[in-house]
Order: sequence, then C-alpha cells, then structure tokens
Amino acid sequence: MKPKNIDQLLASMPEAEARLLLDLLEKHQANTERRLIHNDFMEFVKKVWPQFIMGRHHRIMADAFNDVVSGKLKRLIINMPPRHTKSEFASYLLPAYCLGLHGEKKIIMASHTAELAVGFGRKVRNLVDKPVYQSIFPTRLQVDSKAAGRWNTSDGGIYFAIGVGGAVTGQGADLLIIDDPHSEQDAMVGVYSTDVYDRVWDWFVAGPRQRLQPGGAIVVVATRWAKADLTGRLLEQARKNNELNEWRVIQFPAIMPSGEPLWPEFWTKKELDKVRADIPNSRWMAQYQQSPTSESGAIIKKDDWQLWTKSRAPECACIISSWDTAFTKKSRSDYSA
Repeated sequence: MKPKNIDQLLASMPEAEARLLLDLLEKHQANTERRLIHNDFMEFVKKVWPQFIMGRHHRIMADAFNDVVSGKLKRLIINMPPRHTKSEFASYLLPAYCLGLHGEKKIIMASHTAELAVGFGRKVRNLVDKPVYQSIFPTRLQVDSKAAGRWNTSDGGIYFAIGVGGAVTGQGADLLIIDDPHSEQDAMVGVYSTDVYDRVWDWFVAGPRQRLQPGGAIVVVATRWAKADLTGRLLEQARKNNELNEWRVIQFPAIMPSGEPLWPEFWTKKELDKVRADIPNSRWMAQYQQSPTSESGAIIKKDDWQLWTKSRAPECACIISSWDTAFTKKSRSDYSA
C-alpha cells in the first residue's frame, strides 16, 4: 500500500480506528526490522551505528560473523590492516550481537592489554543497556552487573575481558574472541627474537584454548606482524594436524592486487601511499598487506639478483657467507655441524 493511499485511508476512517491502524503498521514495521537484524549482523551494525561507512570487506566480515553466531563456523581468522574497523566489529559489535541472539552464551574477549580489553567490555555493556539495543533483542544485563571487564546477562550469559597473559581459570567460553594479541612493542622486540610471539602462543594454548566449551567457536581478528605471530602459529599447527580445513582464513590487504584500496570510501590510495612511504617496507607488507614473508620484505629482494652469463667468476672484494642453522630451544631441532 503506497503512503498516499494510506493517508487517504486514514483520513476516511474514524479517529480511534485510524490510531489503531497506525499502531499496527508501526508494530509490523518494527517486527520486520527485528527479523532482518536477527538474520544479518550487518543490519545490526547499521541500526546501532548510523554513522558507519560501509566497505566491501565489511560485508565479507559480516557474512563470516553470521556463520559463527549461527553455529555453522567454529574457527575464523581475519587478518586486516590497522584502522579498517577491525576492533569495532570484532570486540564491540560481535559480542553484543551474539548475546542479543543468545543471552545465555559465555564470551571471553582478549586483546594485547587488559586495559584495551576492559574498554571494549565497557562499550559492549553500555550498548546492551541502551534503548536502541533493547528494542531489538530481549537480552538484559543482570541487575548487579557493574564491572566493565566482567558482567552477566539476566539469562545466565557472561562477558569476560582479559589481556594477553592474564589468567582465565574458572571461565568457560562458547565464543572466544582474540583481537590483536600483539602490540607495537612486541613487533619491535620481535625483530630480534621470537620470544614475544612464543609467550603469546604459550598463553593461548595453556589458557583460553582450554576454556573453550564443546562446540565453542574461536575468532581471531588481527593485523599480521611476523611469520611467528598468533595467526602464523595457528595455521602452522593446523597444517601439522591436518586440521587446516577447519579454519576459514580471510585476508584483507590495504591495497588490493588490482592496485585499488580495500576501503576507498575511507582510505584513499593517496593516503595509503603516504603511510607506505613513512614506514619500513617490511612493516608495510606485514601490517598493511598481511604478507609478513613477502619477497619484497626481504633484506635482499628477488629483483636485486642478476644472472652472471660469463664462464669465469668475477673478481670479488669480499665473500659473504650466510648460515641458517637449525638451533632452537626445542629438543627436536635438527643437528648442525
């Protein structure tokens, strides 16, 4: 029915009947909107974040999150550049959406510092308590839920925020979200040693991974830093155990193979080129292109090598010998002689 026809119909009806019809129409519209939101994470984002600037990568993330929340997907890794809505989606809106549909779920959310994780916990808690959220979902905060880093829903659900390295003893997780487990400081130290990456891996294996309940899901959303970062370790472990097909891996480079930016609505090619010019190429390839082992990130690039076509070797001022031995802290390392 077109609005003009509705107006004509209302004008022809008694006032009481017209008011009743308007009320029914508003309820129908609200119910239709709720059904759309309950079936699509992206519709939820648009509802609670009107200023959101959507990019094509957000639709891909939303589809993956829909599968996680519905139980179709149990293992998800998304690698993407800084300032592309990574944390707003994964640490803020995803747990709020999941608890809206499943108020009884237990969620553990971790980031590289406890302060950052608790900050997102506060944002999620405040959103759940807003009228716009409560007009969509039946989930409510438990009356005594005051702490930002740990609070409960009236249906028995739990939200628990923690920094990497923190204890999760006694907690269970239907959904484990890890958002940027490595910091800029880790990256600087990691140039010289993998110890910082080892510590994150050891914490993950001994802590959060063991808190996952049967049928629970793991979502890792991070910027790549090095081959030994959490993403790299998870995929290496999955390959060793023939479990790689369990993971859905989505990688978003800041500049696509076509040469166009991933999110042109917000990050122009000109702005990204400025960033690229200001940081080391290895950082650009890891953090922005999600390729920490790229040839162009090497000290001696592939394009620098040239073919010597003469039969006699040239006179050399010096000879550089580079040895990549197998020494590590692990007992199963290869022998070196």
